[in-house]
Amino acid sequence: MELNEGWQFRQARLSNWYPATVPGVVHTDLMNNGIIEDPYYRLNERGVQWIDKEDWVYESSFSLSDEFMNRQNIDLLFKGLDTYADVYLNDSLILKADNMFREWRVEVKSLVKSSGNILRIYFHSPLKVDIPKWDALPYHYSAGNDQSENGGVFNKKVSVFARKAGYHYGWDWGPRLVTSGIWRPVYVEAWNDARISNVFIRQHEVNEKKAVLTGQVEVVADKEMTDASVVLTDTDNGKVLARVKTSLKQGVNKVELPFVMKNPELWWSNGLGNPHLYTFETTLVVGKQTADAHQDRVGIRSLKVIRKPDAHGTSFFFELNGRPVFMKGANYIPQDNFLPRVTEESYRKTIQDAADVHMNMLRVWGGGIYENDIFYDLCDEYGILVWQDFMFACSLYPAEGEWLENVRREAIDNVRRLRNHPCIAIWCGNNECNEAWYGWGWAKKYNEQNPEYARLIKAQMDKQYLETLPLVVSEEDPDRFYLPSSPFGLEGQVNDDCNGDRHYWRVWGGREPISQYNKERSRFFSEYGFQSFPDFETVKRYTSGSEDWNITSEVMMAHQRGGEHANKLIETYMLAEHREPKDFRSFLYLTQVLQGDAIKIAMEAHRRDMPYCMGSLFWQHNDCWPVASWSSRDYYGRWKAQHYFARKAYSDILLSPLVVEGNLRVYAVSDRREPLQTVLSVEVWKLEGGKVSALEKQIQINPNTSSCVFEEQLDRLLDGASPQDVVVHVYLKEDDRKCYANNCFLAAQKEMAYAPATIRKDIRPVEGGFEVTLQSNRFARAVYLCSDNFETTFSDNYIDLLPGEPVTLMVRTALSQGDFEKSLSVYDLYEACRKN
Repeated sequence: MELNEGWQFRQARLSNWYPATVPGVVHTDLMNNGIIEDPYYRLNERGVQWIDKEDWVYESSFSLSDEFMNRQNIDLLFKGLDTYADVYLNDSLILKADNMFREWRVEVKSLVKSSGNILRIYFHSPLKVDIPKWDALPYHYSAGNDQSENGGVFNKKVSVFARKAGYHYGWDWGPRLVTSGIWRPVYVEAWNDARISNVFIRQHEVNEKKAVLTGQVEVVADKEMTDASVVLTDTDNGKVLARVKTSLKQGVNKVELPFVMKNPELWWSNGLGNPHLYTFETTLVVGKQTADAHQDRVGIRSLKVIRKPDAHGTSFFFELNGRPVFMKGANYIPQDNFLPRVTEESYRKTIQDAADVHMNMLRVWGGGIYENDIFYDLCDEYGILVWQDFMFACSLYPAEGEWLENVRREAIDNVRRLRNHPCIAIWCGNNECNEAWYGWGWAKKYNEQNPEYARLIKAQMDKQYLETLPLVVSEEDPDRFYLPSSPFGLEGQVNDDCNGDRHYWRVWGGREPISQYNKERSRFFSEYGFQSFPDFETVKRYTSGSEDWNITSEVMMAHQRGGEHANKLIETYMLAEHREPKDFRSFLYLTQVLQGDAIKIAMEAHRRDMPYCMGSLFWQHNDCWPVASWSSRDYYGRWKAQHYFARKAYSDILLSPLVVEGNLRVYAVSDRREPLQTVLSVEVWKLEGGKVSALEKQIQINPNTSSCVFEEQLDRLLDGASPQDVVVHVYLKEDDRKCYANNCFLAAQKEMAYAPATIRKDIRPVEGGFEVTLQSNRFARAVYLCSDNFETTFSDNYIDLLPGEPVTLMVRTALSQGDFEKSLSVYDLYEACRKN
């Protein structure tokens, strides 16, 4: 029974009670009661920094039916308490919680009554709990993204002491909103004799002919029993897979049910096949009565991380069902600072948006949370593999004693919760902590401060990432790979381009030109990115009007956590590639084109370099509030140019043209399991219309390969035309349709001879909205369609239009045709820039 009704809350030092929503957090409850304004709007974040310095009390009453009361055991189960929480039942202290990421079960049979039970939870301010820990130390743990100054606590970066989502304390893309509350459900559970506490379907050997598995079932019994049995059933066909009769001792029992499945239907990642899921039911029978039953959806697959020395260094790739798979995807952060308001619909859209652009992996980044079950359920369904960080990022931590034991229990809780999901591909100890120690100068800093501090902190890191966490994985999920940190190449070193995974930030943070993406190599790019602003319709939602519509306005700077430095980077890169935007709205648009082009170059370069490189995960898939960031989808799920471009760059067949030493090369990359015989077309179009040259070539694209399928001297293709006056268009056909197309520009965008284009729009009503066909009299770059109706969405956008070539896209909207036409704006790169 879920306890989600009748809750109220108050500030601990005051007496006024207000209705509360559970699951929820104090910020959303304060908003719902009109006490604070939306912290995401304008500068409101600044005005709510008092909340994390107060204690809060939540209270509810509940009754239990006779059926519940007559059970031998009654437990309270807290799926998530954020974070320092004292729990009282009928005035008895039953729990002192201190970890947002753990689940807590408390036996309460002796305390409950049939009616009038009072459940009270006292949440201590995480700042008041942890500041004394900071004050007591002669040294301080580095936590660069903790925005302590914004929180009014000076330089006291105390986030490292709390087992709580790091991004709540601020990040370079997120606000500082340090929450408290009952963030996941609370249940009352009643049971007799015994219950199933966990089921692990361990996969020992999997191939197309057979799967050798064991159901490892954990049973908690309240007394000794000799007449128990455990049955494991495939519910899809009602087939009993295994049955074991057993006796039970009081306490925790482990029962193993080995079985073999012949010719299993394998689980495949997105693009390679069906992500088939079996539903297994585990039933516990005591005597002749069913005591408990448990269901798991399981994908049968073999998944390995191949990290072996080779001629270049150390490989790093994922092998699914015996097949090396190039990972195409992004890094994922929590979808909101107020986690309980992320809906099932939001989860589904987020995962579907990944699948729709051919992603097969998301990296759950270590400064957020171990996600809700629905996230992993959807990744299972859509074939999205998950790189799962443990929740540590860009910081040093006091990893010893009770704190480290708390972490160990946290890891056990979450590994056991998630290990049956076929989507889980890897466990990773942290995000960038190893890199910070060896590459960001932290080791040097602490050694200069006091070598003893450096020795202590390094010993804590080793204990946490090289002993405690890998031991949990080896005991609880022994067949999955553990990586101590990301990036991680060779132990005791920074990341590099030939060993393990790499975070590449020299483009953007290091100010290298965007073209450098074509030169950089890695065995696996697990992070790289480029920043942009959300579009104008999104910006209008957190600003009040034209007084805010300036990049350096107070409001826009509050929603740019990289500060003036990030804005200057955008400006520097933009003016290197483009002409100056003509106004604020055009600036927003141009940042998205700039970001989209940059990351498209990177994605294509990584895929061309397979099998040396076998992964490309850009930073980042989503936002936690409306902000300028590296995301390809903004807080509201609106696609930026980068996400539209990713759909083409991550397609199962990629054509990637580029100029190398005066020659045009076209690479064909295939993720398919079968070869493709096709015709490649290479065309050079004049921007004003007409073709300079056109060639066709029969090619074969072999499965799971990258190869150069066309090379020709650029001068011969141009036939005297100037590079700034043309665009190279390449495409191939499959079954008499265009399968993949790409454009190659021979000059920087600011040097291209773009001119005013007349773009005709034909709008035809269809179910769910309209079909819009665009046609231009000349080449139009990055044609952008936008409606001032916020709910209107476009199947494609930022489109390059070849002269006279129509492009049709779907628009989903509830508007009438007349209102839609009034709301629609269409403009291109030329229109967005100032004219000299």
